Amino acid sequence: MVSPPDARAAAVRGFPPLPSAAQVTRAAGFPARVSLVPHSGGGAAGNALRGRPVGADMTSLDFGPLVLGGNTFGWTSDRDESFAVLDAFVEAGGRSIDTADSYSAWVPGNSGGESEAIIGEWMRSRGRRDSIVIATKVSSLPTRRGLSPDNVRAAVDDSLRRLQTDRIDLYYAHRDDPDVPQEEYVAVFDELVKAGKVREVGASNFSPERLESALAIAERGGLTPFTVAQDKYNLVERGVEGELVPVLERHGIVELPYSGLASGFLTGKYRPGAAVDSARAAAAGAYLEDERAVRLLGVLDEVAAAHGTSVSAVALAWLRQQPTVAAPIASARTVDQLPALVESFGLELAADEIGRLSGTA
Repeated sequence: MVSPPDARAAAVRGFPPLPSAAQVTRAAGFPARVSLVPHSGGGAAGNALRGRPVGADMTSLDFGPLVLGGNTFGWTSDRDESFAVLDAFVEAGGRSIDTADSYSAWVPGNSGGESEAIIGEWMRSRGRRDSIVIATKVSSLPTRRGLSPDNVRAAVDDSLRRLQTDRIDLYYAHRDDPDVPQEEYVAVFDELVKAGKVREVGASNFSPERLESALAIAERGGLTPFTVAQDKYNLVERGVEGELVPVLERHGIVELPYSGLASGFLTGKYRPGAAVDSARAAAAGAYLEDERAVRLLGVLDEVAAAHGTSVSAVALAWLRQQPTVAAPIASARTVDQLPALVESFGLELAADEIGRLSGTA
């Protein structure tokens, strides 16, 4: 297994512990339907709760029980809505936010970087930078595409400026770049860490083979390795379990899966015959064509009822309790969508419940 640099291993997180259930519900005005328990995030605390040896994970970052996705900021959430979601998430005990330089370049009139700019303005106005873990990404923004060293150097400076900060906690390669020798981008990520612009680096949407080779290059050269992976993973999208998860386990890399609620399908609001007004309706509704996914909704309903919680919370708790997963990523367009995410913070499913859900999916 690749060993993390001594500087990273010695990093001081200094984040506050999660609040009690009463504090969460009072702060955000959410119903007291779950009891919070210690989360299984990254770092030594997460290892202990997942039954792994202390120090087995390379990351020193503590992500908390759930990472808030920033993909809606500047897309389906305007500035004020985004600020409200961020305020409520942090007041409820959340501490990690995920974004990318490409969010949300796909929106007509946008050029990319809108999500980072909103998060940066929010952090500066709230004085929250030191209590938040910020993750962003490079390689998918149309004007900063790829992982060439010069592009990565320029992109990180752009992200730092938009985020109004002097460092990024976790900087991902948003996707692999087969046109750039891996030695070159592994070296430039190491350069950013040594310069203090980035604390740790991650790999998103990499094949198992390319992730392995990047780790081998880092080990041979004594360079900063990837410590975190981010891939599409949820109850109805489980392709990573076959080959990628074993690689992550072997190297002590934690997974922060995106699309934790399958574009909203795992919220339970998409049912046969139901019409949902959402920008993601087409993607989420497509799962209804799979009989297994429809059956899964019934099992989710039963488990949710047994815990007195939401279908969303159960789906996220299942994901958080999977091997290598430090915390799922999920987004909320409005504050009204946050309670189900918060309910997942301390929800621990029994082994038989995890088995039923896994077997149905």
